[in-house]
Amino acid sequence: MIAVIQHVSEASVTIEGKVKSAIGQGLMILVGIEEADNKEDIEWLSRKIVGLRIFADEEGVMNKSVLDVKGEILVISQFTLHASTKKGNRPSYLKAAKPDLAIPIYEAFKEQLAFDLDRPIGSGEFGADMKVALVNDGPVTIIIDTKDKK
Repeated sequence: MIAVIQHVSEASVTIEGKVKSAIGQGLMILVGIEEADNKEDIEWLSRKIVGLRIFADEEGVMNKSVLDVKGEILVISQFTLHASTKKGNRPSYLKAAKPDLAIPIYEAFKEQLAFDLDRPIGSGEFGADMKVALVNDGPVTIIIDTKDKK
């Protein structure tokens, strides 16, 4: 799994002209799923994201997690994170998991994030044409690939 995590002051996802989810201060996460991803990846990535200390403390140092600041999470599936651009100019998405495998992993990841955060999270809709809006606060953007965890 690859996740692009952005510290936001607000974020939302709109589908067919209707806001599906919106958050205030917290994390907006784009997640890409590949064939090899499993329960271990889901659990590890969720714990890592919820524990990331990328929010300012009283001295202005990034020393607090989304849990510490009682922030919100918005997660969006994005298969294009697995784009290969090694050959030519048209990206290949062969590493991205097909929907029959990716959807259950995406749903399990959302459930794990909500569990680790100890409250509901916002999300997009797998495979939908989504319009994502956000205000990246900092800016702070972190990329995590579960294949790099060891």
